[in-house]
Amino acid sequence: MNESSLQIAMFPWFAMGHLTPYLHLSNKLAKRGHKISFFIPRRTQSKLEQFNLFPHLITFFPINVPHVEGLPHGAETTSDVSFSLGPLIMTAMDRTERDIELLLIELKPQIVFFDFTYWLPNMTRRLGIKSFHYLIVSPATVSYCASPPRMNHSGSLTEIDLMKPPLGYPISSIKLHAHEAKFLASKRNWEFGSGVLFYDRLYSGLTQSDAIGFKGCSEIEGPFVDYLEEQFGKPVLLSGPIIPERPNAVLEEKWSAWLGSFKDGSVIFCALGSEWKLTHGQFKELLLGLALTWLPFLVVLKIPIGFETMEDALPEGFKERVEGRGIVHSGWIQQQLILEHPSVGCFITHCGAGSLTEALVNKCQMVLLPQVDGDHIINARMMGGNLKVGVEVEKGEEDGWFTKESVSKAVKMVMDEENEVGREVRENHAKLKNFLVHDLETICVDNFCQKLQDLLV
Repeated sequence: MNESSLQIAMFPWFAMGHLTPYLHLSNKLAKRGHKISFFIPRRTQSKLEQFNLFPHLITFFPINVPHVEGLPHGAETTSDVSFSLGPLIMTAMDRTERDIELLLIELKPQIVFFDFTYWLPNMTRRLGIKSFHYLIVSPATVSYCASPPRMNHSGSLTEIDLMKPPLGYPISSIKLHAHEAKFLASKRNWEFGSGVLFYDRLYSGLTQSDAIGFKGCSEIEGPFVDYLEEQFGKPVLLSGPIIPERPNAVLEEKWSAWLGSFKDGSVIFCALGSEWKLTHGQFKELLLGLALTWLPFLVVLKIPIGFETMEDALPEGFKERVEGRGIVHSGWIQQQLILEHPSVGCFITHCGAGSLTEALVNKCQMVLLPQVDGDHIINARMMGGNLKVGVEVEKGEEDGWFTKESVSKAVKMVMDEENEVGREVRENHAKLKNFLVHDLETICVDNFCQKLQDLLV
């Protein structure tokens, strides 16, 4: 440890899609000699240990997650429960406040990274510690959904208001469909733990923290960072794209053997995140759309709403029709290692930030199937419309439904070397991949560390 090394605490939202990117960032910081205290739900620690590449500098501090009435016993993260119970996980996390305070008093970090625990900045201020609101969602999404022009809007924000960007938004080409704006308008009244509305929780963290941070680089996110710095009047830092280091593991033999039985670039891999459950109708359309491509596929989904087992939910006769070329799986899977496999040529993604980064640094082409979530929607528009590095699945304007034909069409577009749109997407993806994997990240993370040091002066 040298004199310039930082003492950092990490306290991410108890969801695998937040814990994992926080740990990837911790690896980047530890690689530069910074010491990390990582707060993690006790039983979840074992799932992430393989991703801790610097155990001498990154120390896990297991947190006992209090039981909240309405949660299954032992539930710690959002992946342990249905989407509707996510707010109760947030309530449980809020109830760790006293434990976190005692840990911070004992550890004395210089700065704490957090996301949804809106009460943390007041606590750290009392303790003489800096608070850093590090968001997994993109600056484009926060600018669109939670900037002061949105939050200080007189009266309720309507679907019509949310169809177009807020005043001063830097890229006018990002627009929402009617069903997406309707969802975002309804989310304004969404209670997200301890009786606090979701957007109030987010906005409180943005306004109360000492600084705000996102993953990304100024070449892509720069205009949104400038906008947010102006709006919030505080530093907004970019950590770099945070390309995950290879985990200390190899791909499980069953997946390695199955993928290895197909030619390079021929397999479709579909994974829609660790939390979202499709309706049975959309589940069937997705699987039937994949079958229509006549390509081999591996699908990782949660069991759809209303079913006990994956087998019961499959379309009639589906398993027999795709035998030997199609697998539908419901458990955790080594996504990062699968995306690296040479057989994988297409990745159907829900457009979570971590999944997009993992896809961009690999050769597989992206089909964008955002779930009804503000960040996923804006990410899809950025990737499909602004950067043109993926093809978004067409959906109904009013109901947001996709069909088996629209799934098959998007896949064929990116896999067909003769298709003009697909060719443009492949070229753009190759350029962006080259840009991300060469010296850019090192420069970004070094710059990020220097700006963290500046915060402490």
